[in-house]
Amino acid sequence: MSRAIVIAAPSSGSGKTTITLGLLRALARRALPVRGAKSGPDYIDPRFHEAACGQTCFNLDAWAMGPDRLHSLAQDGEDTVLIEGAMGLFDGAGHIDPARDGKGASADLARLFNCPVVLVVDASRMAQSIAPVLAGFARHDPNVKIAGVILNKVGSPRHAQMLRRALAPVGLPVLGAVPRDNTLAHPDRHLGLVQAHERSDLEDFLDQAADCVEAHVDIDALLSLCSEIPQGQPPQRLAPPAQKIAIAQDQAFAFAYPHILADWQAQGAELSFFSPLADQAPAPADFVYLPGGYPELHAGALAGNTRFLQGLRAAATQAQIYGECGGYMVLGAGLIDADGHRHEMAGLLGLETSFQTRKLHLGYRNLTAHTPMFHGHWKAHEFHYATTVSAKGQPLFSVTDAMDKDLPDTGLVDGSVSGSFMHLIDRGTAERTEP
Repeated sequence: MSRAIVIAAPSSGSGKTTITLGLLRALARRALPVRGAKSGPDYIDPRFHEAACGQTCFNLDAWAMGPDRLHSLAQDGEDTVLIEGAMGLFDGAGHIDPARDGKGASADLARLFNCPVVLVVDASRMAQSIAPVLAGFARHDPNVKIAGVILNKVGSPRHAQMLRRALAPVGLPVLGAVPRDNTLAHPDRHLGLVQAHERSDLEDFLDQAADCVEAHVDIDALLSLCSEIPQGQPPQRLAPPAQKIAIAQDQAFAFAYPHILADWQAQGAELSFFSPLADQAPAPADFVYLPGGYPELHAGALAGNTRFLQGLRAAATQAQIYGECGGYMVLGAGLIDADGHRHEMAGLLGLETSFQTRKLHLGYRNLTAHTPMFHGHWKAHEFHYATTVSAKGQPLFSVTDAMDKDLPDTGLVDGSVSGSFMHLIDRGTAERTEP
């Protein structure tokens, strides 16, 4: 039975990703069975987890997924699962119903799995004030057990001593004091960190993070805090959209959720992969999937890759095609990059998008499909800076946000081709059997 612990923080930017990666690599170097999981909708951190320990990292989204799905993804053998939180421990989606406000927080996973939390705290600008902050976190919810703390970005041994003395009356074990190290900073871009496969120094970075954690964190004490994840009922798997599915996969199309692909394969679908950046056309298939990613960074190359674009247009005559976020933009007629240059895309949807004028679109979404291909209700997430210049055609989804507020219909459908900016995560509540 898997054992787990949540690595969380009081706020974003505390360094929990680096600490989690260091722990994963350190435990993998000890040949211990370990894997990472990531709270919430995130495509980038999980790929770093996989690189650190060599095991698939699944997202655990307490807003979009039901308990059965979460238990199934977390409970997978006799290993240790380090669940990296998102944002602050109790931060989740808003809702007009106070009882549902904050749903999707990392704390929801700690409650569901009845597993302890280790807080990674950015102590760079704190001394004695750390005590009331952590005392508040420890007492905030009796169903969320704060089992220990890792002090991060500590300025000196004297600073660490001050922090430990301040925390002694609070009663939280200090599992480590990690010094400030600017060489462990992650390069980022507008959707978060640079992707794992883009870092030529990735292995050195992961080893350096592991060395730092080994030197400054009591890893054995942290492992002793892990608790067994209770078994859940088998989840309702997502049915594959077709028998043969061709999936774009490279640096421009990297944002596909592993649990969705695993569901399709578990039910007999045959998956093949192709690289638009390498000017590859999709293999013969009944369904072509263009996931999200960073096509705006490669728009010129994609516009010139005629084998890919012609293959995609040919596939539209005999297969269903779905583009998600970045994939949606590539299915459109044109994409304007940050410098104002327009690049001709596949032209399969009446869509023009632009990065010249950026606007953040962010949040959970409840979707209802307007086409049989995506019948029923879906839970999804939207996160992009692209703006829509024009969109002509039948919308794909009607939308409400996490506050149950109606939003404009989104996406487009044109015959066998469809797409939207929404990242589908799981079936909506109406389509899912709850325990």
